[in-house]
Amino acid sequence: MGLSFLQNAWLRMRWQAERLGTPGKIGFALFVFSAAFFFAAVLPRRAESSALMIKAETMQAQLKAEPARTSTSGSGIRKAVQGHEGLQVFYEFFPSFDSTPFWINEVVQSAAEHAVEISGTEYRLVREKEVKLARYEMLVPVRGKYSQVRGFIAGALRAVPPMALVDVAIKREGVDSELLDANLKFNLYLSEGPE
Repeated sequence: MGLSFLQNAWLRMRWQAERLGTPGKIGFALFVFSAAFFFAAVLPRRAESSALMIKAETMQAQLKAEPARTSTSGSGIRKAVQGHEGLQVFYEFFPSFDSTPFWINEVVQSAAEHAVEISGTEYRLVREKEVKLARYEMLVPVRGKYSQVRGFIAGALRAVPPMALVDVAIKREGVDSELLDANLKFNLYLSEGPE
Protein backbone atom coordinates (compact mmCIF):
# COMPACT_ATOMS: atom_id res chain seq x y z
CA MET A 1 0.00 0.00 0.00
CA GLY A 2 2.81 2.42 0.87
CA LEU A 3 4.69 1.85 -2.39
CA SER A 4 1.63 2.29 -4.59
CA PHE A 5 0.72 5.50 -2.70
CA LEU A 6 4.18 6.93 -3.38
CA GLN A 7 4.01 5.94 -7.03
CA ASN A 8 0.58 7.55 -7.32
CA ALA A 9 1.83 10.74 -5.66
CA TRP A 10 4.86 10.82 -7.95
CA LEU A 11 2.67 10.42 -11.04
CA ARG A 12 0.36 13.22 -9.87
CA MET A 13 3.35 15.54 -9.29
CA ARG A 14 4.71 14.78 -12.77
CA TRP A 15 1.31 15.40 -14.31
CA GLN A 16 1.00 18.76 -12.46
CA ALA A 17 4.52 19.71 -13.53
CA GLU A 18 3.66 18.97 -17.17
CA ARG A 19 0.56 21.14 -16.87
CA LEU A 20 2.64 24.09 -15.63
CA GLY A 21 4.75 24.37 -18.78
CA THR A 22 8.19 26.01 -18.92
CA PRO A 23 7.23 29.37 -17.35
CA GLY A 24 5.37 27.59 -14.55
CA LYS A 25 8.33 25.34 -13.86
CA ILE A 26 10.65 28.34 -13.69
CA GLY A 27 8.25 30.12 -11.36
CA PHE A 28 7.95 27.07 -9.12
CA ALA A 29 11.75 26.67 -9.04
CA LEU A 30 12.11 30.33 -8.08
CA PHE A 31 9.53 29.88 -5.34
CA VAL A 32 11.40 26.85 -3.95
CA PHE A 33 14.73 28.71 -4.18
CA SER A 34 13.27 31.77 -2.41
CA ALA A 35 11.87 29.64 0.41
CA ALA A 36 15.21 27.82 0.81
CA PHE A 37 17.11 31.15 0.78
CA PHE A 38 14.74 32.62 3.36
CA PHE A 39 15.26 29.74 5.78
CA ALA A 40 19.02 29.43 5.12
CA ALA A 41 20.08 33.09 5.00
CA VAL A 42 17.39 35.51 6.15
CA LEU A 43 16.13 33.84 9.33
CA PRO A 44 19.60 33.38 10.89
CA ARG A 45 20.37 37.07 10.22
CA ARG A 46 17.22 38.22 11.99
CA ALA A 47 18.68 37.26 15.37
CA GLU A 48 21.91 39.08 14.50
CA SER A 49 19.96 42.12 13.37
CA SER A 50 17.93 42.17 16.58
CA ALA A 51 21.11 41.99 18.67
CA LEU A 52 22.64 44.86 16.69
CA MET A 53 19.49 46.97 17.07
CA ILE A 54 19.56 46.46 20.84
CA LYS A 55 23.25 47.39 20.92
CA ALA A 56 22.58 50.53 18.85
CA GLU A 57 19.73 51.57 21.14
CA THR A 58 21.89 51.15 24.26
CA MET A 59 24.69 53.18 22.65
CA GLN A 60 22.24 55.95 21.72
CA ALA A 61 20.93 55.97 25.28
CA GLN A 62 24.49 56.28 26.59
CA LEU A 63 25.22 59.15 24.21
CA LYS A 64 22.09 60.99 25.31
CA ALA A 65 23.01 60.46 28.96
CA GLU A 66 26.55 61.88 28.55
CA PRO A 67 27.23 65.53 27.66
CA ALA A 68 28.61 66.24 24.19
CA ARG A 69 32.30 65.45 24.06
CA THR A 70 34.44 66.32 21.07
CA SER A 71 38.08 66.41 22.11
CA THR A 72 40.47 64.35 24.15
CA SER A 73 43.35 65.40 26.32
CA GLY A 74 46.73 63.71 26.23
CA SER A 75 45.74 61.27 28.96
CA GLY A 76 42.84 59.96 26.88
CA ILE A 77 40.19 61.50 29.14
CA ARG A 78 37.49 63.23 27.16
CA LYS A 79 36.45 66.75 27.96
CA ALA A 80 33.58 68.82 26.68
CA VAL A 81 34.43 71.59 24.22
CA GLN A 82 32.47 74.77 24.76
CA GLY A 83 32.41 78.29 23.31
CA HIS A 84 35.77 79.59 22.16
CA GLU A 85 37.45 76.28 22.95
CA GLY A 86 35.67 74.74 19.94
CA LEU A 87 37.02 77.46 17.68
CA GLN A 88 40.48 76.93 19.12
CA VAL A 89 40.27 73.18 18.41
CA PHE A 90 39.23 74.04 14.84
CA TYR A 91 42.22 76.33 14.31
CA GLU A 92 44.60 73.75 15.80
CA PHE A 93 43.79 71.42 12.89
CA PHE A 94 45.56 73.72 10.44
CA PRO A 95 49.37 73.70 10.22
CA SER A 96 51.39 76.75 11.16
CA PHE A 97 52.26 79.36 8.57
CA ASP A 98 55.96 78.56 8.67
CA SER A 99 55.33 74.97 7.44
CA THR A 100 54.44 76.20 3.93
CA PRO A 101 57.62 74.85 2.23
CA PHE A 102 56.93 71.38 3.62
CA TRP A 103 53.41 71.29 2.17
CA ILE A 104 54.52 72.64 -1.21
CA ASN A 105 57.18 69.92 -1.29
CA GLU A 106 54.44 67.32 -0.66
CA VAL A 107 52.56 68.62 -3.73
CA VAL A 108 55.73 68.42 -5.84
CA GLN A 109 56.42 64.87 -4.62
CA SER A 110 52.88 63.82 -5.51
CA ALA A 111 53.44 65.17 -9.04
CA ALA A 112 56.66 63.17 -9.32
CA GLU A 113 54.96 60.00 -8.05
CA HIS A 114 52.28 60.25 -10.72
CA ALA A 115 54.70 61.28 -13.53
CA VAL A 116 53.00 64.63 -14.00
CA GLU A 117 55.05 67.51 -15.35
CA ILE A 118 54.64 70.82 -13.49
CA SER A 119 55.43 73.83 -15.66
CA GLY A 120 55.85 76.88 -13.44
CA THR A 121 53.71 77.66 -10.43
CA GLU A 122 52.12 80.87 -9.21
CA TYR A 123 51.63 81.54 -5.50
CA ARG A 124 49.61 84.21 -3.78
CA LEU A 125 49.11 84.74 -0.07
CA VAL A 126 45.72 86.05 1.02
CA ARG A 127 45.07 87.27 4.56
CA GLU A 128 41.69 88.47 5.71
CA LYS A 129 40.88 90.58 8.73
CA GLU A 130 39.39 88.85 11.77
CA VAL A 131 40.28 85.41 10.41
CA LYS A 132 43.16 83.49 11.90
CA LEU A 133 43.68 81.47 8.74
CA ALA A 134 45.87 82.51 5.83
CA ARG A 135 44.97 81.23 2.37
CA TYR A 136 47.88 80.31 0.16
CA GLU A 137 46.55 80.20 -3.40
CA MET A 138 48.56 78.03 -5.76
CA LEU A 139 48.03 77.91 -9.52
CA VAL A 140 49.71 74.72 -10.72
CA PRO A 141 49.85 74.11 -14.49
CA VAL A 142 50.48 70.41 -15.17
CA ARG A 143 50.86 68.16 -18.19
CA GLY A 144 50.20 64.43 -18.35
CA LYS A 145 47.70 61.73 -19.21
CA TYR A 146 44.23 61.99 -17.73
CA SER A 147 44.84 59.12 -15.28
CA GLN A 148 48.13 60.72 -14.18
CA VAL A 149 46.55 64.14 -13.60
CA ARG A 150 43.67 62.57 -11.69
CA GLY A 151 46.09 60.50 -9.60
CA PHE A 152 48.17 63.59 -8.89
CA ILE A 153 45.15 65.54 -7.65
CA ALA A 154 44.03 62.69 -5.39
CA GLY A 155 47.56 62.10 -4.10
CA ALA A 156 48.18 65.79 -3.40
CA LEU A 157 44.91 66.17 -1.49
CA ARG A 158 45.67 63.02 0.50
CA ALA A 159 49.21 64.18 1.32
CA VAL A 160 48.14 67.72 2.25
CA PRO A 161 44.92 67.59 4.34
CA PRO A 162 44.61 71.38 4.83
CA MET A 163 44.54 71.92 1.06
CA ALA A 164 41.47 72.19 -1.17
CA LEU A 165 41.09 71.94 -4.93
CA VAL A 166 39.33 75.11 -6.03
CA ASP A 167 39.40 75.07 -9.82
CA VAL A 168 40.33 72.76 -12.69
CA ALA A 169 40.73 73.83 -16.33
CA ILE A 170 41.67 71.07 -18.77
CA LYS A 171 42.48 71.28 -22.45
CA ARG A 172 43.80 68.80 -24.98
CA GLU A 173 45.79 69.74 -28.11
CA GLY A 174 43.86 67.36 -30.31
CA VAL A 175 41.34 64.54 -30.17
CA ASP A 176 44.04 61.92 -30.71
CA SER A 177 46.44 63.40 -28.14
CA GLU A 178 46.85 61.43 -24.90
CA LEU A 179 48.39 64.34 -23.01
CA LEU A 180 46.35 67.00 -21.27
CA ASP A 181 47.27 70.49 -20.17
CA ALA A 182 45.54 71.22 -16.88
CA ASN A 183 45.54 74.38 -14.78
CA LEU A 184 44.83 73.41 -11.19
CA LYS A 185 44.10 75.91 -8.47
CA PHE A 186 44.68 74.77 -4.90
CA ASN A 187 44.11 76.69 -1.68
CA LEU A 188 46.37 75.77 1.23
CA TYR A 189 44.92 76.94 4.55
CA LEU A 190 47.43 77.82 7.26
CA SER A 191 47.09 78.97 10.83
CA GLU A 192 48.37 82.44 11.58
CA GLY A 193 48.90 81.40 15.20
CA PRO A 194 47.67 83.15 18.34
CA GLU A 195 47.49 86.91 18.14
